Amino acid sequence: MRIAIVSDVHANLAALEAVLRHAEAEGALDGLWCLGDMVGYGPQPCEVLDRLREAGARPVAGNHDLAAVGLVSTADFNPAAAAAVHWTARQLRDADRRYIESLPQVRREEGFTLVHGTLRWPVWEYLYSHDAALAHLSRQETPFGLVGHTHIPMLVVEDGRFPRGCELFYLQDGAVVELRPDRRLVLNPGSVGQPRDGDPRASYAIYDSEAGTFSLHRVEYDIAATQKLIEEAGLPRWLSERLAVGR
Repeated sequence: MRIAIVSDVHANLAALEAVLRHAEAEGALDGLWCLGDMVGYGPQPCEVLDRLREAGARPVAGNHDLAAVGLVSTADFNPAAAAAVHWTARQLRDADRRYIESLPQVRREEGFTLVHGTLRWPVWEYLYSHDAALAHLSRQETPFGLVGHTHIPMLVVEDGRFPRGCELFYLQDGAVVELRPDRRLVLNPGSVGQPRDGDPRASYAIYDSEAGTFSLHRVEYDIAATQKLIEEAGLPRWLSERLAVGR
């Protein structure tokens, strides 16, 4: 079984379609797991939600998803993010709102725990630090965890031999992580629709149950097409500009 793992699509349909085409070519359409923030920032929220549902995605809720339906406040969002959330809220159809409102914040699949942020604060906390990683791991009851939110591909390895009990590693395109039952891991596939690691290519991962691996993939997509739609929608210019630099 080969399953595609996506996160932080952020209403970027061109990036999502490129990832799904790549996943199909890799034979990774036995399942599709989504780690939240399907909408927000980008110009095609309804189209992205339709495409993910069509592909049979099994998602968890992200902070932008919940903000778009009024379930969390935008008080802590930066101005561009808040403006995009309010714009997104005006685009969503009733069925989209019901769909987002129904999403769990935590999901278990095949020995993995899926969450947008961390298990300590599921839709808000960024897993950037050892403190956040350890807090998450203390609540993780499965061998492997999947998180998004940071928009940066990352691996956390729990091991008592590390001075702080775990260590964090950035993942590059083509990285393959062995999933062993004798060590607990947390994995982040990066962002499909708005990468922030300096690489503007869409980022996603494939879980291969037979090989016991998690592999990271970067995919080219038509950035200019998404930028044009952002500008036509009247969304903040920075949301367009950042796509070209992966920040």
